[in-house]
Amino acid sequence: MFIQNQAVGFAIRKGVLWTRNADLNALALGNPDLRWGVDVTVSHGRPVRLLAVHLKSGCNSGREPTDPDCPVLFDQLPVLEGWTEARARDGEAFVVLGDWNRRLASRGDAFLADLNDGDPEGSVLTLTSGDQAAGCKARYREYIDFIATGAAATARLESGSFEEYVYGGSAEADHPSDHCPISVRIRG
Repeated sequence: MFIQNQAVGFAIRKGVLWTRNADLNALALGNPDLRWGVDVTVSHGRPVRLLAVHLKSGCNSGREPTDPDCPVLFDQLPVLEGWTEARARDGEAFVVLGDWNRRLASRGDAFLADLNDGDPEGSVLTLTSGDQAAGCKARYREYIDFIATGAAATARLESGSFEEYVYGGSAEADHPSDHCPISVRIRG
């Protein structure tokens, strides 16, 4: 069986105030097999805007836009950059999180460098995993799932709060996913 469409979304705890913003459907580039970004604002305390993404796979590390596996991912970049820059111009605290399908923390990553051009001020993303190695799968020591915060959200991060939740005890083949959940705490 082939599942054509996978969607992204949020699980929000009952009692947390939130609103749904328009989906970032431009991330699909008009292709029904690509995913949209889901955009919500959590208003528990000071508001923070969250964008859930699942970007195109195949262009994971050290590759440039001209690599045969990379044009689609790099075509998604200006859409994502437009969203982050609009949030920064509006002075919003924002976070982009999900499966980026890219080892953004690799030294000199071209995708992150292009996204983090610093214009406008406040749009540069911080990878909340820092230089921590991934522990989910023994053969993959670099993250492809990220929680990336814009400047205003970065200022509200609780120091040392980044966590990866690994599936303990059982063989990797028995894990429910090849991804492990990650989290970070942002002060309200």
